[in-house]
Amino acid sequence: MRVQDALDILKSTFGYREFRHHQAEIVETLVNGRDALVLMPTGGGKSLCYQIPAMLRDGVGIVVSPLIALMQDQVEALGQLDIRAAFANSSMDVRAQRQVENALLAGDLDLLYIAPERLLKEHTLNLLSRSQLALFAIDEAHCVSQWGHDFRREYQQLSVLHQRFPGIPRIALTATADARTRKEIVTQLDLRDAAVFVNSFDRPNILYTINEGQNARDRLWRFIELEHVNDAGIIYCLSRKKVQAVAAWLSAKGRTALPYHAGLSDETRRLHLQRFLYEDGVIIVATIAFGMGIDKPDVRFVAHLNLPKSIEAYYQETGRAGRDGQPANAWMAYGLQDVILLRQMSQESDADEQHKRVTWSKLEALLGLCEQTSCRRQALLSYFGEQLDAPCGNCDNCLDPPETWDGTEAAQKVLSCVYRAGQRFGVNYIIDLLTGKPDERILRNRHDGLSTFGIGTGHTAAEWRSIFRQLVAQGYLVSDMVGHGTLRLTEKARPLLRGEHAMQMRRQRKPLKTKESKTVSFAALSGVDSQLFEKLRAHRSQLAHQRAIPPYIIFHDKTLHEMAQQRPRNENDLRAITGVGEKKLIEYGAGFLHIVEEFVTSLNVPES
Repeated sequence: MRVQDALDILKSTFGYREFRHHQAEIVETLVNGRDALVLMPTGGGKSLCYQIPAMLRDGVGIVVSPLIALMQDQVEALGQLDIRAAFANSSMDVRAQRQVENALLAGDLDLLYIAPERLLKEHTLNLLSRSQLALFAIDEAHCVSQWGHDFRREYQQLSVLHQRFPGIPRIALTATADARTRKEIVTQLDLRDAAVFVNSFDRPNILYTINEGQNARDRLWRFIELEHVNDAGIIYCLSRKKVQAVAAWLSAKGRTALPYHAGLSDETRRLHLQRFLYEDGVIIVATIAFGMGIDKPDVRFVAHLNLPKSIEAYYQETGRAGRDGQPANAWMAYGLQDVILLRQMSQESDADEQHKRVTWSKLEALLGLCEQTSCRRQALLSYFGEQLDAPCGNCDNCLDPPETWDGTEAAQKVLSCVYRAGQRFGVNYIIDLLTGKPDERILRNRHDGLSTFGIGTGHTAAEWRSIFRQLVAQGYLVSDMVGHGTLRLTEKARPLLRGEHAMQMRRQRKPLKTKESKTVSFAALSGVDSQLFEKLRAHRSQLAHQRAIPPYIIFHDKTLHEMAQQRPRNENDLRAITGVGEKKLIEYGAGFLHIVEEFVTSLNVPES
């Protein structure tokens, strides 16, 4: 392969001047017929790694994709570039399926997106054996891991591709994989001889913020009002009921907020997803089932109102913010009940002991990130085996370092109180004991006579909840009996009770003043450039509406941002803008050049 051939496609078709990260080496590896395993952050350009080789090699590239929405989004975007792409999934009727199969057999496709369930059918494998194949791309490859958060059993059967089509190169791609998951991808997909490309997991444009769970809704609203008053975002909740309540609450406050969960009809989910993709400023409130593979580049924030289950899940979900490389927020509020619930789910699941241990260790790592007092990005990257030499300066702990205090004595009071009460009560009861509140249950149990009754009046109930959260998070206390939250001590608590260990705790802090952060979108635009940007965006919205496609499929905000700054006056100027390929230049160039010309003339300002 000539590198120049790949560069020509990159420039003329996709509108980019140069490859990023390891893209050039990955493309060369595939074109030359070798397998590859690629770990690249969300928004890093994974799709180009198989799309360009599929165009350079004879035959069709088969892309294994786990979600219908992702396939349709990708095919729509490729169609705008005159790339011959199609998808095959359960949403299609028989006639549409037959059309795709005929195009495949005739060699009329560059790329075919297909779900793993359909790919593994003998009918599909027979079709592929009668077709000329360029490559197989296995997207979201972490789905192969039984330890992962997006496990899909069908992914573990994809080694059949190597067995049935040994001469066809394969590429497995993911943005989320710790060392265990990488090893399992290699084993399950039989990629032992693959070239491995690991890019940085860092998403420097995302500001990570993790809050205590007290008054979470008020904190969330303050954050949205200060940072994202007109922006698109995703809010994750643990339950369907909470999704509905939060969406209704935001709607009552004047935001367009739509629920998304498995309890809604297929039609409602489809409509809500379509509005999220096609309209500006829509907030989706969803369970964690939402979003894998969503290509919308201008999601400016992802918020969690409950803890995810692991750092992998957290990284995958927050990675849906800022795919365009522009500043974005990952905001989370978590509380004691989240910790107790996830620990209970881990303890009482039907999984075997090995799986429980892995789940437990993943939860421990996530709680460690939440209770971190130093740079969160350093801890996050360290989990994936990457070293960041200096604090990032773009997380809440860097921007507003938390205070710590010696919580040993307070912890001993809690542990002693739990023990003396018989390890049969929950958090609220123990707090009432500590603060000396003589309620009916305490009097009935005669616990007002315990030596620990009233020994905690030096802290408020809210402060005690923070202390309890940290004790549970760090494994000194566990909660049994689902639905009752009964607390008991662990073996780890004994040295702390005896005074053999000390315990540093985080002090509760006020919410970060987010307006002082680095996350104001398009901060580099001057007032005049910002006006032009909005005119370009309005024109893009009109075009998108006419064509019934999401606006970002025409041009990303980043492209419009560059147009507003550079103010191209002719086709050659516009061709130099990132994201403007030849097809889009022909299709849309005149209209955007007219907007720029009209704007410059109206202002009577010199060309910049």
